[in-house]
Amino acid sequence: MDALVRIFDTTLRDGEQSPGFSMNPGEKLELARQLEALRVDVIEAGFPISSPGDLESVRTVAREVRGVAVAGLARANPKDVDAAIEALRPAARPRVHVFIATSPIHMEHKLRMSADEVVAAAEAAVRQARRFTDDVEFSAEDASRSDVEFLCRVFDRVIRAGATVINVPDTVGYATPGEYAALIATLRERVPDSDRVTWSVHCHDDLGLAVANSVAAVAAGARQVECTINGIGERAGNAALEEIVMALRTRRDVWGVRTGVDTTKLYRASRLLVAITGVPVQPNKAIVGENAFAHEAGIHQHGVLMHRATYEIMRPEDVGLPTNRLVLGKHSGRHAFRRVLEDQGVRLDEAALNRTFERFKALADRKKQVAIEDILALVDQEVRAAPARFVLEAFQVTTGTATAPAASVTLRSADGLATATGTGDGPVDALCQAVNQITGVRAQLLDYAIRAVTGGTDALGEVTARVREGDVVVVGRASSTDVLEASVLAYLDGVNRLAAARAGARVEDPAWA
Repeated sequence: MDALVRIFDTTLRDGEQSPGFSMNPGEKLELARQLEALRVDVIEAGFPISSPGDLESVRTVAREVRGVAVAGLARANPKDVDAAIEALRPAARPRVHVFIATSPIHMEHKLRMSADEVVAAAEAAVRQARRFTDDVEFSAEDASRSDVEFLCRVFDRVIRAGATVINVPDTVGYATPGEYAALIATLRERVPDSDRVTWSVHCHDDLGLAVANSVAAVAAGARQVECTINGIGERAGNAALEEIVMALRTRRDVWGVRTGVDTTKLYRASRLLVAITGVPVQPNKAIVGENAFAHEAGIHQHGVLMHRATYEIMRPEDVGLPTNRLVLGKHSGRHAFRRVLEDQGVRLDEAALNRTFERFKALADRKKQVAIEDILALVDQEVRAAPARFVLEAFQVTTGTATAPAASVTLRSADGLATATGTGDGPVDALCQAVNQITGVRAQLLDYAIRAVTGGTDALGEVTARVREGDVVVVGRASSTDVLEASVLAYLDGVNRLAAARAGARVEDPAWA
C-alpha cells in the first residue's frame, strides 16, 4: 500500500494570525469541526501563550474535537510550554508543538542567543513537553536558511529528548523545490535515528513555491505536510491544503503516497473559511476557485462535452463542488431539503434546520429556481449569525441621480421597535447610518463586498461587511435576492457582533512558520 502522508492543518494558528483573518473562539471551533469532518490528521488550534482568548480557543477545540490530534504552539521556553499543556489538557490526542529559530540571522538579530543556548533551549522544551504527552513536534524556524550541520545537531538532541515529529520549515518561502528536497534527503540521511520520527514540512508562498516545495519534500521522504485552507497565512500565505491533497491524489502515479483526507469536503471547508473571515478566494484559485472547473472557450467546451478528461484532470465532485446544479423549488419538502444538506456534509440541529428551511421557502417564493449554492449560502447565514440583539423589521431607501441618498430603518430589540433615518454618500451608507442611530454602536464599514451566488437577474446576492468600532473588527454576512436588504442585514450582523461581549485583546503572535 502507498505510504500515508499526514495533513497538519494550521489554519487556526498560522492562518488566523495573518491580517484580516482573526477568529473568535466560537468561529475557531466551527472551523475545527469542519476540519475534523475533512479528516485532517492534526489541527493546530492556536498559540496559547499569546492571549487568554487564544488559550481558551485551544482548550475549547481540544475538549470538543475528539477525532483528530489537536496541537498547541509553544516557543522553546517553560512558560510557553506550560500554557500549551494547560490548553491541551482536555484533548483526546494532544500534541505540543515546540519551536525555536536556527538560522544565523534569526539567532543573532532576533533571539540574541548563541548556538549552544539554542540547542539547550530546544532540548529542555521538548523534555518538558514530553512529560505531558508522547506526541511532541519540534520545528526549527527558518530551517531552509540554517546551516545543515547545526540542524543535524539540533535535531539529534531533540530526538533524544523525545521529539516524535521533526518539522523543517521554509519560513520565509526562500527555498526552491530542488534545494528543499535535497535538504530533507540530507537530514534524513545524516541525523541519527531519523527513521524513528516523522519528517514534516511547512512552506510559505513568498515566491509562489509553497506547494511545489511541499510535494518535492514528500518525494524526498517527508511524511507530514503543514498547510492551511485556501493557503491563508503570514505574508503571501502557506501551502494550500486543498492543492497539496489534490496534487498528491491526482498524481499518485508520481509520488506514490496517499492522504486520509475526505476530498469531497474541500469545497465546503473553503467556503466556510470565507464565510467566517469575509475574505474570498480569487476566481482562478486552484481546486476551490469559482473558475477552477469553468470552461468558456469554445474549443474547451467542445472537448469537455465530448470527454471530460480532455480539459479536466480532476472531477469537480471529487472536491465537493456542486456540479449537478441540483434545483429545489417552492414545492420541495423538508425531507428533500434535509437530504440535500446531508449530501453536502451539512448537519444542523432541528431548530437550525427549521429556520434555514423557512428561509429557503421564502427564497423559493422570490426565485424560480433555488440551486445548491443558494442553499449553502442560507446555511452559512444560519451558522454564522450573531446573537440577534437587533433584528431588522423594515427598511426603505430613497436615491437617484438628482436625489440625496436617504434610508429609513426599523429594528426590533428587547426594548421594542425603533425607527431612525440616515443619509449618506450612497444607499448603503445611508442604511448604515440609520442602523447606528438605533443601536448606539458607532461602527465604521471598513470593507464591503457583494457577489452573486448563482447566475441570473434573480440571483441571491451575498454581502460581506467588515465592520470596526474602536480596535474591534468583525465580519458580518448576509444574503438576499435584494442586494440592499442583504447589505443592511450584513451590516446589522456585524453590529450585533460588536454589541456582544468580546474576548480579551491578543498579544502579538509569532510570524515564524
